[in-house]
Parts: sequence; structure tokens; C-alpha cells
Amino acid sequence: MANPPALEPVFDVAHLLSWAQRSASELDRRRVEINQLNVFPVPDADTGSNMAHTMAEAVREAAKLDESASLVEVAEALAVGSMRGARGNSGVVLSQVIRGVAQSAGGGEVTGEVVAEALSSGVDFVERAIVDPVEGTVVTVLLAAADAARDAVGKPLDKVVEAAAVAAREALERTPSQLAALRDAGVVDAGGTGLVILLDELLAEVTGETPREPQAPGAVGESHGSAAHLEIMFMFSGPVDELERTLLDAGGDSLVIARASDTEAKVHVHSVNAGALIEASFALGEVSDLRLEVLPDVEEPATSERLIVAITPPGSLAELYSGAGAATIAPEADEAATVEAVLAAIAKARPREVIFLPNGLMSEAAVAGVEKAAGETVEHVSVLPTVRLVTGIAALAVHDAALPVDVAAETMAEAAEEMRTGVVTHEDNAHASGAPADAVAAACASLLEGGGELISVLYDPVAIPSLDQDLLSTTLGAEVRIYPADSLGAIAEIGVE
Repeated sequence: MANPPALEPVFDVAHLLSWAQRSASELDRRRVEINQLNVFPVPDADTGSNMAHTMAEAVREAAKLDESASLVEVAEALAVGSMRGARGNSGVVLSQVIRGVAQSAGGGEVTGEVVAEALSSGVDFVERAIVDPVEGTVVTVLLAAADAARDAVGKPLDKVVEAAAVAAREALERTPSQLAALRDAGVVDAGGTGLVILLDELLAEVTGETPREPQAPGAVGESHGSAAHLEIMFMFSGPVDELERTLLDAGGDSLVIARASDTEAKVHVHSVNAGALIEASFALGEVSDLRLEVLPDVEEPATSERLIVAITPPGSLAELYSGAGAATIAPEADEAATVEAVLAAIAKARPREVIFLPNGLMSEAAVAGVEKAAGETVEHVSVLPTVRLVTGIAALAVHDAALPVDVAAETMAEAAEEMRTGVVTHEDNAHASGAPADAVAAACASLLEGGGELISVLYDPVAIPSLDQDLLSTTLGAEVRIYPADSLGAIAEIGVE
């Protein structure tokens, strides 16, 4: 009796969710490894974090759906979450691959043909998104995977996915021969490494087998473009084609535009003149979720007499600290990763003196770890008692680079310790009868009862779209300085001096 034909592996909505979750987990697990390998276009050590964050946001969006959600609905949610959460070139590219999955899943099931179509659509979306593509990056790896999957159409799902995964892995290994920056460092591409992880996890989900553990890739490259001073990311609603021309005309570099439609997109661009690009974008349409990050130099390793390092969330707070002269490090859920990032910033700057502001965003053990490790390579390390972000601002305000480091650090520490602080949380406001701005004013008044002349307020611009500085100053009878602070984690932080 003849054996029955082998059944085509079934890939339904549960498998799609499982693949997304395990991909997010694996990208997060290997985030630090990939970050440490970043060499192109700038060594900003964030490729792994960007891809892990983007995939986590995709999963978070899908998790909002009911258990009865269809495969199409889940795929669309993953696409929306990844686009809105995309960080960096690599995150934007990842979002476009997931967009390809969503577009190809319209039939309600995933087959080998759907996988091939999804990868091909991803290539189309990515090539449209990246204005200045470079061979030897994630685009090259994605193209190889799409070609292999298309050639395997007609075979069972697992064979199509296997063909794509193998081709991607082989293309990744060839990237050093295609890009001088990778070849000089003897490494492969970072974004391509992330894509190989996604395909390996997809193959494991389809076959039920443990994914192949890739060899450590060595230092890894980001996606494309050339070095610039600032990385600018935002959501844009308006004429996307016109925005693309405008950003290029204004000197934008490494431009990536992930389109949700002709009037909505996630934008990633590098520039030495961020102000002009941002103003032009606001003039054309609606800009939201604006983030700026300082990109490191790619020339000679920097040296400095004194380096101030501050732990602060990304966005407007990081801009505020950077403007005051500090190198900013975003806190990670994994404190070990935060410690590594701080030490990497110190190693890159090669200072003789370090002043460190933990701002209450690291445990005592982690802070001690930074102090001990930095002390092995730096002549002087001062850790300031900045227990909140607002006290860090007070410390930076009195820093005098002309003073000896021990005197400067002592002055900064005194400013931080003498500031009386308070926090207005979302929970506090839930129990109050007035608007969030009223709760902030009340908290300021309460802190002023102990005396003071200057009030600093960091506030969440989402919770309080408009906070009137002059009105607060008049009402309280003291000088007030307000700073919008996205990612604050509270309605406001208040400091009185």
C-alpha cells in the first residue's frame, strides 16, 4: 500500500503570533551582541536595539487584539506596530518586511507562495523607502531571500522558508566582499544579521525544530548611507513624495521613508542641519513622535579632558541634556546593557575625567559597576547624587569646565542635593478633580512652601499639551522654567532651588 502524501505544514494565526514573539525575544537576546558590532554607516552601536525595539512594538500592537482576531488582522497589527515603533534604518527596513507579510496574507493563510510574495513585497517597499541603497547591507540579504523563495514556489511551505533562510545566510556571509567598511573590519552587516534571525525563527516555527544558532558575526554594519551629525526620526502625515524631495534638497542623508500610504510614513534621516529639515517637515504636514540622536564621528577616535555622561530617556530630554554638554545614554530594561553602553561611550571619548549622572534610572549596584569599571581606565570618576532627571538639569546648570574636576563635581553635587523635588504621577492625577496642569501648579506651590526662587518643571507634553510658563511664574511668585519631556514616565517632575 502506498504511503499517503506528506501534509503541507499548517501556518495559522497562532503560528504567526508565535513567530513574531519568538523573533522579538531572539532579537532582544542578541541585541547587545549586534550593538557591539556596528561599524556602518556610523558606529552608533544601536542596530540590535533598534530591531529589537521595532519587533517588540509590533508584538505589542498585535497583543491589543482579541483572541478571535484573524490572521489578516494580526498581520496588519504587526505591520502598524512595527512602522510606528521603527527605530533607525534597520528598524524601518524591518517594518517594511512586516508590511510585506501583511499585504500578502490577504488570503487568510500562509503558504510557500505567500512567503515568497511577502519577501518580494518587502523588497519593493524597502527599495522605495531607501533613497540611497548600498550593496552589502540588509537590502542585499533581503533580495537574496526573496529570489530564493520565489524560485522555490510550488514546494511545501517549509521548503520555501528553508530556501529563503539559507539564501539569506549565504548573502550575509558575502556582505564583507561587497562593502569596504565591512571588509576592512572583517565583519558582516547588522541589519542583515537581524533578517537572518527572523527567517531562522520562521523556519523553526514552521518545522517545529530549534533554530540554527548563527556564528557570532563579528562587528556588524548598519544599513546604508554616509556619516552625518544627527539622526532624525518622526511620523509624518502629508504629501510623502514632496517630503522626500524636500529632505534631499535640504541636505538630508541616509534617508529612509517607510510609507503606510502616500500621505503617511515613518521617516528616518541623517543631517548636519536638523533644524532646517524639521522646519521643512512641519511646513509640509503633521509631524509626531519626533526623536533626535547625536551620531558619533567616524573619523579619528575622540579624546577629551572631561566627559559628562547622563542616563536619560531618548527624545526631548536627551536633547536637553545634550544641549547642556552631556553625553546621553538611554536606560535599557536590562541594566547590564545600560552599563555596557555607558562604558562604551567612555571608551570612545577616552577622557581623563568622567562625571556621571545616573538620575535615579539605575540601581545602586549598576552605578557602582560603572564607577568601578570606568575607574580602571579613567584618572578621575565622580558619580553625582542625581536622584531624578530634574536634579541632573540643576547639576549641569552649574558645571564649570574651567574648575578642577573635583571642585566642579562637588558644586554640581551640591546643586542636585539642595534641590527639593516632587513628581506628579498619572495615578496622582487620576485622583484629582482638576486638569493635569492644575496638579502641577499645586505641586509647585507645595514645594515653594519651604522657600525657593527658581522652579524647574519637566512635563509630559502628551498629558499637558500646553503649559503656560508666564502664568505659572505669576501665580507662584517665582521664576519658572519649563521643559517638555517625552518618555518622562510621569506627568511632571518638579525641582525647587
